[in-house]
Amino acid sequence: MLDFNEQMKKLKSVKGYLGAAILNKEGETLYLDEEGTNSDIAYSASIFNDAFLEIGESAIDIGFSTANMLEARTIDGHVFLVKSIGEENSANRLTVFSIFESGGNVPLAKMVIDRSATKVMAVLSDL
Repeated sequence: MLDFNEQMKKLKSVKGYLGAAILNKEGETLYLDEEGTNSDIAYSASIFNDAFLEIGESAIDIGFSTANMLEARTIDGHVFLVKSIGEENSANRLTVFSIFESGGNVPLAKMVIDRSATKVMAVLSDL
């Protein structure tokens, strides 16, 4: 069985980390860490996942491929990162959602998410 806690440990150590969630293709929450914030991460992840899917569909509508990463910054200093993991139509497709303070190490967070995504997909392909 896949231990998301182990895969997310490095992301949680990145400066500015506030919380994260991993959702399956249907939008169900598989992993949730909301200890670093007073926000409802599960709800936030669901809202951003829907928006992320809409952005992907819009990209396809104008002749590009679907989106696989989204970074959104708020005026009050928060950064939302949304990353798609896996093949577009795969049953194992996952979405990683995370929130950081804007003064945190967001570039490192993106690298960690990419590396964790590779590890998660390797484990899922072995299941």
